[in-house]
Amino acid sequence: MTPSLLRHCLLASLASLGLTSGAIAKPPAPSGVQQGGVVPSQVQGTRLGPLQLENGYPTAATARKLYDELDLQRATQAYLWALPAVGFKALYDAQAKTMGVRNGDVLLYRTLQDKAGMLTPNITTLYAFSFWDLAKQGPLVVEVPAGLTAGGVLDIWQQPITDMGQTGPDKGAGGKYLILPPGGPEVVAPGYRIFRSPSNQVWFGTRGLAPDKAVAEATVRQHRLYGWNQRANPQATGYSEVGGRPWQSAQPADLTYWRLLSELYADEPVAPRDRMMFGMLAPLGIAPAQPFQPDARQARILGEGAQLGDLMARTIAYDKRTPGATVYPNKHWEYAVLFDLDQESPDKRRVQFDERSSWFYEAIGMSVGMQGRVLGFGQVYLEASKDAKGQWIDGGRTYRMRVPAGAPVKQFWSITLYDNLSRGPVITPQGAADLSSRKPDLVTNADGSVDVFFGPVKPAGATNWIQTIPGKGWFAYFRFYGPTEPYFSKAWQLNDIEPLKP
Repeated sequence: MTPSLLRHCLLASLASLGLTSGAIAKPPAPSGVQQGGVVPSQVQGTRLGPLQLENGYPTAATARKLYDELDLQRATQAYLWALPAVGFKALYDAQAKTMGVRNGDVLLYRTLQDKAGMLTPNITTLYAFSFWDLAKQGPLVVEVPAGLTAGGVLDIWQQPITDMGQTGPDKGAGGKYLILPPGGPEVVAPGYRIFRSPSNQVWFGTRGLAPDKAVAEATVRQHRLYGWNQRANPQATGYSEVGGRPWQSAQPADLTYWRLLSELYADEPVAPRDRMMFGMLAPLGIAPAQPFQPDARQARILGEGAQLGDLMARTIAYDKRTPGATVYPNKHWEYAVLFDLDQESPDKRRVQFDERSSWFYEAIGMSVGMQGRVLGFGQVYLEASKDAKGQWIDGGRTYRMRVPAGAPVKQFWSITLYDNLSRGPVITPQGAADLSSRKPDLVTNADGSVDVFFGPVKPAGATNWIQTIPGKGWFAYFRFYGPTEPYFSKAWQLNDIEPLKP
């Protein structure tokens, strides 16, 4: 090929590519950059409105706006993340500061009024709670009596360290448990069941399950809590009662939320999976072992983050989007517990973030028994915030629910109504937020089913009635204590809550 012919072929090839002699192809302009290399002075179409730039750099006003948005987004997600930890701290403060109960002493919750400040309590059974600081008090010994109890010890994220009682290793036969602090030396202790806590502060909780209330309380009062260093001559465990005193433990939706989190982590190790979140909170003045002293900007953003975080948690809890949340096809009962004990997905590739947020916004505590997976033991928690028509339940309307005969339980079932804002039991002049199969005057139908009515005024002819409050929403928990096979196979199904005509 002659040089002139070669030149002619090259020019033809360049022309086919849209290039001409003496020109070099320019790459496409990056997104947001105008052709010709001109950098835009403004970015349009963002949720923050127009954002001003200077040669691609944010202006001072844009930087402030973006940092505020960045920190607000972090605060809202951190609110959801911290729900179980702050729930632990709020309950601790209620016992220690409001009730004046010392670590190691046990507080008994008997009545509806006793439990009014608690997140979604069961009204039927006696509760007993205590706290312990392993860093300050040393390893904890819990002596569990034989009998009908169910409980355990949890860390500050409300993750179970061990169950105790019917769903624990003792299987209801009782025994001694030793709880060790994080990172301490191993202990050889024949006759003790030994567990190590990932946090210094721990929470002991149990419930008495005997049908006879006197027997249930007598059994619960046989628990003994004391330090490992006192094992040779342990002091008697102190028991006290709420006695109807007012208290509150719901997570705050304001700046107080972050103060509680900061106080909780004054002397706690940080788990690897939580370090990222604390890194995100550092610009907002929240760091482990550091005093909480936010400036005006930080306080403003944290306050708004708590307010939005509370609304997000409420949405996650009552309008679940988790696959498999619905229990029965074409009905509105949902599983209240949708996460595993370690709060991670079965394949260990993600934390069950929404699932955990849903439960701990509404409730406190978690254990093997509370997972609803143990045949014949433990508890199942189903919840409903919508009626049979898929509408939010309204405290001003009247509803009926028919519990079919032959409920699949070894022990009992109960249904309890909760205020959708406080997540505590509905408090009315009637003084009864629940109804259970253990209720002495429970009225059953001829076929063994039970009709339960809900509304502000008792319907004519109704017997099993729970009062509600006009102008307030409520949701229900239906509990199966000792669930049996028909529950798991769904051969027995719970009916929806049906609105009645005015």
